[in-house]
Amino acid sequence: MATKVVKCKIKRQKGYLYYVDKNGDVSMAKMARGKQKGGKPQKVVKCGIKRQKGYLYFIDKQGDVSMAKMARGGKRKKKR
Repeated sequence: MATKVVKCKIKRQKGYLYYVDKNGDVSMAKMARGKQKGGKPQKVVKCGIKRQKGYLYFIDKQGDVSMAKMARGGKRKKKR
């Protein structure tokens, strides 16, 4: 289950990738399509999020920054 970290209300544009960068801000970059190269990232919103280890940070459907605990480990498959 994800929890909201910051309410940003980002309106997404088609053809762009939105993500939380290493500074904790929301950035966007043009996605590469076929032989076209992607674009340079641009800051959308300055959030200054301090990341916690073991959590995934993402932009949810409402355009806010959310975090969810990453699935780690699990059962190992048996060899046949």
